[in-house]
Amino acid sequence: MRHFIDLATAGRGGLRAILDEAHRRKADRSGRAKGDVDADAPLSGHVLACIFEKPSTRTRFSFDVAMRQLGGTTIVTSAGEMQLGRGETVGDTARILSRFVDAVMLRCASHATIEELGNVATVPVINGLTDLTHPCQAMADLMTVEERLGRPVGDTCWAWCGDGNNMAHSLIEAASVMGFELRLGVPHGYDPDSGVVATAAARGGNIDILHDPRAAVDGVDVVATDTWVSMGQAAPKDKLGAMAKFQVTSALMAHAAPHAVFLHCLPVHRGEEVTADVIDGPQSAVWDEAENRLHVQKAILLWCLGKIG
Repeated sequence: MRHFIDLATAGRGGLRAILDEAHRRKADRSGRAKGDVDADAPLSGHVLACIFEKPSTRTRFSFDVAMRQLGGTTIVTSAGEMQLGRGETVGDTARILSRFVDAVMLRCASHATIEELGNVATVPVINGLTDLTHPCQAMADLMTVEERLGRPVGDTCWAWCGDGNNMAHSLIEAASVMGFELRLGVPHGYDPDSGVVATAAARGGNIDILHDPRAAVDGVDVVATDTWVSMGQAAPKDKLGAMAKFQVTSALMAHAAPHAVFLHCLPVHRGEEVTADVIDGPQSAVWDEAENRLHVQKAILLWCLGKIG
């Protein structure tokens, strides 16, 4: 059973196969209508269940369109519309869904929920986001960097600026699997999860946690950030104050390599974690990054269902 709950499960070979397939399928669709089915329709007859505990734009639309382009269909629902929202256990939900669909994508709060779903389901389970990780977004980031810089992601150096959140965790995992250097510029008290860092270090990851944004971005190829307050969290003033010096500005980007690209998983709060001139400027790759959610998720679905890799 190929679940896509954490990046390390696929390993470097699996992630490389997913990235290569995503690049190929994106190139093959150049100039085609978005609703056209891919010529090979590799998931014809397959059904994907998409379940959302949290609101979504990119995850919802990209997975739905991904299945349509691959020739399959989707059932999209919120947890509140299911018996899951009325107390049915995750395990029982997994058993039932496994009888109806070929794969399940879940976007939820607790990482334990998707792990339990994966432990019981007899079809592939895909992590569309949890409070701990966001692996599908991380794959779109890797794809975007390879497009923009024209070389394998393992030959790049990245900086993260801001909160040590779920997006930071997935980039830590990606760096340890794919072999790129990652520096995390985070305020004191907002470090990433120590267990995530320790696991990446044990895997041989080149991960540095810094508390100086300029030191983090010095000479890097990629500068990435995210909102300072994640979905569903409160916005205490002390956190916003601590984050202020980690705002990505044009002055901070000037310390990165001249060819450096800027990434943000969106949605963005211009004037908080990043200034408008950076996210809307020539170094920003955020719109390609958002589009690439579609292409990598097509490849993730194909990998999970044994069509590639």
